[in-house]
Amino acid sequence: MPSSNLKIKFLKDLSRNRLLYMMMLPIIAYYIIFQYSPMYGAIIAFKDYTPVHGIAGSDWVGLAHFRDFFSGYYFWRVLKNTLLISLYTLLFEFPAPIILALLINELRGKLFKKIIQTLTYMPYFISLVVICGIVKDFTNSGGVVNDLVVFLGGKDTSMLQNSDWFRFIYIASEIWQRIGWESIIYIAALMGIEQEQYEAAEIDGASRLKQMLHITLPGILPTITIMFILRMGNMLNVGFEKIILLYNPSIYDTADVISSYVYRKGLLEYSWSFSSAVGLFNSVVNLLLLVGANYLSRRINKQSLW
Repeated sequence: MPSSNLKIKFLKDLSRNRLLYMMMLPIIAYYIIFQYSPMYGAIIAFKDYTPVHGIAGSDWVGLAHFRDFFSGYYFWRVLKNTLLISLYTLLFEFPAPIILALLINELRGKLFKKIIQTLTYMPYFISLVVICGIVKDFTNSGGVVNDLVVFLGGKDTSMLQNSDWFRFIYIASEIWQRIGWESIIYIAALMGIEQEQYEAAEIDGASRLKQMLHITLPGILPTITIMFILRMGNMLNVGFEKIILLYNPSIYDTADVISSYVYRKGLLEYSWSFSSAVGLFNSVVNLLLLVGANYLSRRINKQSLW
């Protein structure tokens, strides 16, 4: 009986909102075709895959590729680099758009506010290839950044040939490229805070700093929490496109991450099954981090994705 009642309710809702369900079809089709269907291909991580035999005809090897990866020379290097870059990104790049949104919210001149927003949004819309070209030119010997380093007492060197500089350059370029775009969601959250709270705070004599600490930040805390949980779910998905465009063999010791290692093994060395095993390991760890972050957030501040 409960299942038949549920079916009747669903059919009634389908009839009443058929246009909305029709609008959902392209989205459902997208996820089925491009997100769920390719998951079948993950089985090659447990096989010795060759295109000649196909997925079904390739020999089953079980966990052999995972054992090779875990016992390999590059395992600790790529894991360490991925975790460090992800951690530095979380510490420095994640708070940057929040701080920018708070500063923009404090601006009173509308024209100046729009100028600042436009200037900070622009790098996000520039091609990543162009961005990496700019970064290379600025950090090469004789580049703008190098000249600044020399002015401050450093040495003139090609910074992307020095492994000590790579993480700093990567994080700084990420902040520059993404800070404006990622601040949009926080600015939108700020618009939802009731202005009466600020008026009441002003009457009570609260300064603008106290208003920010006791009204603005608590008002956007749910948004920050959700964005943090989502970021944790992509903790190990360091943007391999930028890394591949910036790195070179001389700085692999700090620049080579899991995603770039998968690219190199899978597309350049044709080790499809091994690279799939590494990618599957990366996805499983991301899933565990997402679930863990969601659980802790729900226990600590009652905010979560589910």
